[in-house]
Amino acid sequence: MTAFLDKLRLSGHDWLDILIVAIIIYQGLLFIKGTRAFQMLIGLAVIVLAYLLSRNLKLSTLEWLLNNFISYIILIVIILFQDDIRRVLTTMGKGPFFRSSIEQNLYLEEAIRAAYSLASNKVGALIVFERTTKLNQYIETGKIIDARLSRELLISIFIPSSPLHDGAVIIQNGRIYAAGCLLPLNTEQSMSIKLGTRHRAGLGMSLETDAVVIVVSEERGQVSLVANGRISWGIDREALREELFAMFKQSKPKKPSAKRSLTNFLAGLKRRREEKTA
Repeated sequence: MTAFLDKLRLSGHDWLDILIVAIIIYQGLLFIKGTRAFQMLIGLAVIVLAYLLSRNLKLSTLEWLLNNFISYIILIVIILFQDDIRRVLTTMGKGPFFRSSIEQNLYLEEAIRAAYSLASNKVGALIVFERTTKLNQYIETGKIIDARLSRELLISIFIPSSPLHDGAVIIQNGRIYAAGCLLPLNTEQSMSIKLGTRHRAGLGMSLETDAVVIVVSEERGQVSLVANGRISWGIDREALREELFAMFKQSKPKKPSAKRSLTNFLAGLKRRREEKTA
């Protein structure tokens, strides 16, 4: 027993090695969770388990067959997961260690500008910002775009003549990664009566993930922010900016001038008065 425990004694380097491998495996599983790649990984795990059982039970034919299959496992993994491997490497290159706060601020500003431009023209929109929870299962329901986020591109996606305008846009690592995506609808009866389809989709997404959703109502021409199962109705531009920058923990932009603050305040009063009289 003592000899066995002596073998288990690990140095600091061994613990560091185990920790790094565990983190890599954990992050890899998080990245592919909910995707077809995850299902394929389970299938490969079943094959490896069958191989181990065939060895223990001395099923020579099955063992030979699976042994030949497993000998090419690295090549098989690369072929099966080539899209996911490419996405991981791309994500690493675009990760937070490689992006400046200025770039992150810019893409948030572009999304805000697009949302209020769409609202002014009463064009509906759903803009989803991925945070820690990967949204791969929702990305797979839409079309991959993987383009730099810009106000013009967002507007062009949501105009009624666009084939992708009915779905949601998913922002991943500061880029428009997919459009025309289907989101889970909130099914709570009391809420469903009050909410439109876009708001239900935004609420459903915020309840199932930690994503932040901007919803633009085509009926009211208003912008709402949905996060953590809570809807901020008819939020103004400055409030939206404050909320988004706080959620993504970015450096806040310069405070607006007194004149601009007064203009926003009067605009808010006017909007509330119109809502009461409507």
